[in-house]
Amino acid sequence: MSERGSAQDWSPFVGLVYGVRAIDSSEYRYVGLTTKTIARRKSEHFMVAERGRKTPFADWLRQRPDREAAYFHSLELVMSEDLGDLGAAEERWIAKLRNEGHRLLNLNDGGLGNHGYVWTAEQRAAAAERMRGVKRPGRPTGPDHPSWGTTRSDELRARWSLERKGMNSGASNPNFGKFGPAHPAYGRVMSPDSRARLSEMRRGERNPNFGKTASEETRAKRSAALRGRPMPSSVRNAHTRYHTNKGVFKDTCRHCQDDQRLAQEGGQE
Repeated sequence: MSERGSAQDWSPFVGLVYGVRAIDSSEYRYVGLTTKTIARRKSEHFMVAERGRKTPFADWLRQRPDREAAYFHSLELVMSEDLGDLGAAEERWIAKLRNEGHRLLNLNDGGLGNHGYVWTAEQRAAAAERMRGVKRPGRPTGPDHPSWGTTRSDELRARWSLERKGMNSGASNPNFGKFGPAHPAYGRVMSPDSRARLSEMRRGERNPNFGKTASEETRAKRSAALRGRPMPSSVRNAHTRYHTNKGVFKDTCRHCQDDQRLAQEGGQE
C-alpha cells in the first residue's frame, strides 16, 4: 500500500463539505456536509426529494429528474477527528458563497446544530390531522411505528423549546433582509395543483389558526405598532381590497383598467 493510501495517513479524516450546482451553471445552489461518499449523499438527497420533502433544495432537485443534471462535488476535505471542525467548514463555505452572490437554497448557516422551528401544540395537532391516512412507502404508521404512543415529558419539551428559541427569527434567520434575486425563493412559482392542495390542507379546522382569537392585550399591541402607518400599505393593496374583492370597477383606478385590459386580451385569445 502506498504511503498516501495508508490507514495512518487517513485516520484523522472526518468528512467533507460538498457543493451542488446545475451541470450547465457555475452558480452553487446548495452546500452540505457528509461523512459518507458524495455519490451516496446525492442518492439520499434525490430519494427524499422524490418522497415529497418540502424544502427549496428538494424542490430544485425535483425540477431535475435527470440526476446527472445536478452536479455534486467536493469543496473541502476535513482532516480532523472532531465533527465540530466539519460543521465549521460547512459554515465557512456557506458564508463565502453567499457573500459572492450565489443564491444558496440552504435554510440555515450550516454547522451541526439543530436549526428547526419548534411547533406549537395546535400546529402539531393540525399537521397530524393533515397527514392522517397518508401512505409513506417504507415507513411504518400507527401502532407499527416505533414511537407510537410515546410522549415527551414537560421538562424535556421545555428544555428543547429554550434551546431552539429564536433560531430562525429576526437577524438569526439566514434569509433576514434578503429581497428580490438575493432571496433563495426568488422566481419560484407554485403550480395551480400545488396551490389547490395547499389550500385544501389548511382549510377549516385543519388551519393552525382555526378558532383562535387574539387577546385584548395582543390587539392593543398590534394597534399601537400600526398607529400612524397609512393603510392600506399601497395603491395596489387598496385596489385589491376595495375593488377586486368587492367586484367594483373604477374608471379612475389604473389597476382596474389594467385588469380589464388583461381580461379583454385573454378573451380575444
